[in-house]
Amino acid sequence: MRDTDQRGALNDVALRPLFRLEPMTEEDARQVCDWHYPEPYDRYRWLPWDQMVRQRREFADPDIRKAQYLSLRGRNRDLAGYVQLFPLDRAIRIGLGLRPDLCDKGFGKEVTLLAVQEAVRRRPWAEIDLEVETWNRRAVRAYEKAGFVASDEYERQAGHGAVHVLCMVWRPDA
Repeated sequence: MRDTDQRGALNDVALRPLFRLEPMTEEDARQVCDWHYPEPYDRYRWLPWDQMVRQRREFADPDIRKAQYLSLRGRNRDLAGYVQLFPLDRAIRIGLGLRPDLCDKGFGKEVTLLAVQEAVRRRPWAEIDLEVETWNRRAVRAYEKAGFVASDEYERQAGHGAVHVLCMVWRPDA
């Protein structure tokens, strides 16, 4: 299969998945808060669970967790990562996180396409995009392999300060 044949890649992910998505549980969310990434990826660490709950942040809020977050499970049913599907006006924005020991192992394209597949299922008419910090070449390459192309570049505030990001849009025929 050619990397540029993204619609075929979506079907291929469905035929031989290493991972699957299911609703994120509170226990899954707690585990994600315990993950520790090496530098320079340590900036992506979530706050401790008790702080997340007090602030009702992201997946610590049961309503947000149910509406936007999915757990990524491997064939052995262990928590391998998470996917966020954030609805915008005419788009759905994808957020992804892999368990630290699974990063840089070549799973990025498959996990990204699994998130795309779910986004298409939920909102078939919507544009699918994501944001990635420009310095994170590892993630940018994975997203490009999955059919995303940079459409904009800007600075925005993140939990760890002002960041320079690419907005990348899924273009299956690019």
